[in-house]
Amino acid sequence: MAKITPFKGLRPKKELAAEVATLPYDVVSVAEARVFRKDPYNFYHVTRSEIDLPEGIDVHSQQVYDKAKENLEAMIIDKLLVQDEMPCYYIYELVMDGRSQTGLVCGSSIDDYNSGIVKKHEFTRPEKEQDRINHIIATGAQTGIVFLAYNDCESVQEIIDNWKKAHAPANDFVAPDGIRHIFWVIDDYSKVASITHDFDQHVPCTYIADGHHRAASAARVCHEMRENGYSVDGNESFNYFVTCIFPASQLKIMDYNRLAKDLNGMNTNEFIQALQKDFNVTRTGSNIVKPDEPHEFGMYLEGDWYKLNAKEGTYTSDPIGILDVSILQNNVLDRLLDIKDPRVDKRVDFVGGIRGMDGLQKRVDSGDAVVAFSLYPVSIKQLFDIADSGNVMPPKSTWFEPKLRDGLVVYMI
Repeated sequence: MAKITPFKGLRPKKELAAEVATLPYDVVSVAEARVFRKDPYNFYHVTRSEIDLPEGIDVHSQQVYDKAKENLEAMIIDKLLVQDEMPCYYIYELVMDGRSQTGLVCGSSIDDYNSGIVKKHEFTRPEKEQDRINHIIATGAQTGIVFLAYNDCESVQEIIDNWKKAHAPANDFVAPDGIRHIFWVIDDYSKVASITHDFDQHVPCTYIADGHHRAASAARVCHEMRENGYSVDGNESFNYFVTCIFPASQLKIMDYNRLAKDLNGMNTNEFIQALQKDFNVTRTGSNIVKPDEPHEFGMYLEGDWYKLNAKEGTYTSDPIGILDVSILQNNVLDRLLDIKDPRVDKRVDFVGGIRGMDGLQKRVDSGDAVVAFSLYPVSIKQLFDIADSGNVMPPKSTWFEPKLRDGLVVYMI
């Protein structure tokens, strides 16, 4: 069963929360974060601290991690961030385009992560893990929340719903991107104990939706601290990682689309002809193709859109092979474009569905890529089924929106 814990969150002063909160460090570029350099409250000073250092600095240099530590300590000293006096749970509701999802912010057990009670569906990259390890060690904090999902639990949801009705939120603001963020603090000991008990009795597992690298990094830091003798009873803060756990019924996965830098030596006609082995190809011209069903793909190439429908027998029916990301990878990126490992091949790029079809088209029109592919999104059930089977999805299979904001609560280790 899932083991969770309340914690003493480090949180922004109520009147500053909207200014402090930022998008996760890994969905913004250095240039995008640097725009906020002169804003003293912005949490990019901690999560993307290279904005306070000379342009061109190696973002993985020790200077960057030391600067993150310095900036976080300054925010604490200046009381921009204040730590709660007692361990609490936190409710985090996000509203986007009229759709609401509400999660529980808590510490999730590293032992659960190691044993598979916290289930994964992606491989991680060592260099990205090491970046967050260095950041956690330097700051003494986990500054980014790992997004988890679980099968709905009625008793937990009842406590959360009743708390929202009976208590004013600690924070309630609309970010510049139009997403509303509402945050409550559960500081009643009996309710905290009830939630802990209900997870222990009724939630057999949780699933990482977003944040595999953050989770893996926290686990490695925990291992190092245990090896170095810091663990006494196993309940120290570093034995947990900060998560926000959402019921599956409230979540929506968006499409995660692909760009390729070249056609592997083929011209347009040769490429389209090669595609016809595995796909029915229909040119739609200026009519954008956003897939309406599984196994349908959009393709934008040389100013035209095409609809690609995968032919029967060109993919397998197992949980991995039937995914559209697998079909595109196997039958197009690998077979035709010789992109064997999309995790490391620089000839492929990924675009989250939040940027829309226009975002894909602009990347090709600008010359940044030669061809774009739009995909039908993976379902929550597919994600759970694959994680339950112990398998992993192809990289960049899922894009969740809205994104949790960094800085609304920090987990000190």
